[in-house]
Amino acid sequence: MAMDDVDYEIKGSEMQFVEVELDPGEAAVGEAGSMMFMDAGIGMDTVFGDGSAQQGGLFGKLLGAGKRLVTGESLFTTVYTNNASTKLRVAFAAPYPGKIVPMDLKALGGTLICQKDAFLCAARGVSLGIYLQQKLGVGFFGGEGFIMQRLDGDGMAFVHAGGTVVKRELEPGRTLFIDTGCVVALTPNVNFEIQYVGKIKTALFGGEGLFFAKVTGPGTVWLQTLPFSRLASRVFAAAPQRGGSREEGSVLGGIAGGGLLGGILGGDDE
Repeated sequence: MAMDDVDYEIKGSEMQFVEVELDPGEAAVGEAGSMMFMDAGIGMDTVFGDGSAQQGGLFGKLLGAGKRLVTGESLFTTVYTNNASTKLRVAFAAPYPGKIVPMDLKALGGTLICQKDAFLCAARGVSLGIYLQQKLGVGFFGGEGFIMQRLDGDGMAFVHAGGTVVKRELEPGRTLFIDTGCVVALTPNVNFEIQYVGKIKTALFGGEGLFFAKVTGPGTVWLQTLPFSRLASRVFAAAPQRGGSREEGSVLGGIAGGGLLGGILGGDDE
């Protein structure tokens, strides 16, 4: 399928969205639930997989949907098509604080490997597949880095990363060690492995987990400062537990939870 050549604008700072301009007949494919707004005249069609194999019959549709199911994503994506005779716009919003990174797949050689939850939207024709690591160590211990998404095509794709995004160009032989959740995307020529941290004490008490990603150039790697898994664990740790007060994270809440203020307000004279 031919790629649609879409124009776009990325707006916002901490909570960004990308506004895609569609010429008559052009279309964009978005992750389920990512659409923010769209002009009247744009048609929505929920499809199996990524929409790139809609002309390939039922088998092609099921294959595309199966690839997304393996990566933990929804079986469906939504295709937004400009059915009018003028240019129209549709916008896709980031799911949590971070940055939206535009990826020109043609300039990147036609393929990009990214975290399974990083894909936000793309021009129609970009194929969403799976990327399985070849080494067993990655398969068993990779965490977020095991099953990744593979974006193929020569159009624009947009991925979302948490916090601040860092782009690193790796010369041949240069190696970086990265927390597995901080890897957003990489070009397929980068060698990606999972390595044990090496020391039991560091593994148990260092707070960084048992394994990290080892990436070796040549190629390009995109990193994020705030993986969603890290954000979720912090929110869960700070949330009221076992029916606790919403103020438990404050000094006042700690005093009340400890019984001092609670006893006074409750009329406990003992």
